[in-house]
Amino acid sequence: MIHAVHMVLYSENPSADRAFLRDVLGYSYVDSGGDWLIFKLPPAEAAFHPAETGGEVEMYFMCNDLDATLAELHAHGVTSEPVTHARWGTVTTIRLPGGAKVGLYQPLHPLAVDL
Repeated sequence: MIHAVHMVLYSENPSADRAFLRDVLGYSYVDSGGDWLIFKLPPAEAAFHPAETGGEVEMYFMCNDLDATLAELHAHGVTSEPVTHARWGTVTTIRLPGGAKVGLYQPLHPLAVDL
């Protein structure tokens, strides 16, 4: 049936965000023409949280060592918010070159990607 998810991120500077995923994160990609890069992402998970009204979507990159990952990203000029600790993981947000903020966390919960 469904074999993958195609995620779309809207950006004020898509070329810079594509370069970030290509050059900083090192993700493999295909060029569908005109520098329109489509990236192969790591395995993904989906979770549903309670809300008063639906429609919100958040994206988080997951890592095994948040401190090491942030050190590497900061060396590439990536900025981040202060790290917070929750029962489910250690979390921050990073700013993509196009201006969007994306979550980054080291999970403490069991991982569906390990199934």
